[in-house]
Amino acid sequence: MAFIRAFGAYLPSRVVDNLELAAGTGTDAAWILRATGIEQRRFAAPDESVVSLGIRAAQSCLENAGLAARDVRLLLVASGSAERRFPGPASTIGARLGINGVPAIDLPIASAGSLFGMALAAHLAPAYGNVLVIGSEVMSRVVERQSADAAILFGDGAGACLVGSETGFAEIRDSLLRSDGDFAEALRLDLDAPLFMDGRTIILHAARKTPRAISELLDRNRISAAAVEAFLMHQANLNLIARVAQALRVPDDRFFRNIQRYGNTSSASLLIAAAEWRQQHPSPPAGPLVFAAFGAGLHWGALLAAP
Repeated sequence: MAFIRAFGAYLPSRVVDNLELAAGTGTDAAWILRATGIEQRRFAAPDESVVSLGIRAAQSCLENAGLAARDVRLLLVASGSAERRFPGPASTIGARLGINGVPAIDLPIASAGSLFGMALAAHLAPAYGNVLVIGSEVMSRVVERQSADAAILFGDGAGACLVGSETGFAEIRDSLLRSDGDFAEALRLDLDAPLFMDGRTIILHAARKTPRAISELLDRNRISAAAVEAFLMHQANLNLIARVAQALRVPDDRFFRNIQRYGNTSSASLLIAAAEWRQQHPSPPAGPLVFAAFGAGLHWGALLAAP
């Protein structure tokens, strides 16, 4: 058995609104809002990094759990925007948290990495104990600032989730993970170029595959979409979230949304959203929770938790 014990998040202080981005991308602030649902996003300061953001999110999560870093027995860090090829940020985050010797594993899976991390943590917690999952991204440095497709979407931030084997506010019941490398070229970050995104291909696949994954997961657990208390998704695009809700025939307000404030923070977004949802709903959930994400790879999936 595995349980979600706490979430945490950290957002840089610099706010970048649509007016600022419109000036550099040759677009219009109102159009950005209509196309994405984003009003503003956060950009990391020059002295902030994937590691430093991840540490702040980890500290927030541990504080919410009432635990210390020494209670962590395994660290999983998802990021698609790490500043170097290797080593990845996981071992450095572990060292700066003061838990050298604890295994620290990198998951370089953009957007869906934190979901994959939670699913892996559910399987590994019975063997290791407390597993800390972190999603940390500095996307503002990997997009071309003049790109009307990518620059308007992405922001920076970090989120964290603590999964344990003995106690928590929700038990992780099941997960479903999928990958399809045939479309890997549609969303990629090469070593010597800014992020490339074929937006049309990505949105079409995400709009089809995400609700299918959620439906398959719910069906095999004999739970209806209408019975789910909250859907906590990767915050990629407000229109995509609405399409997933429509496909599942679930009211939009059942899907937590904070993309308007932070934009798409890639692998961090699911955990940032979960942390804010949990802050707003501190009591134990009355019904099932569904987490879902879609990202580069292509990788996608869903995870079911329940009280």
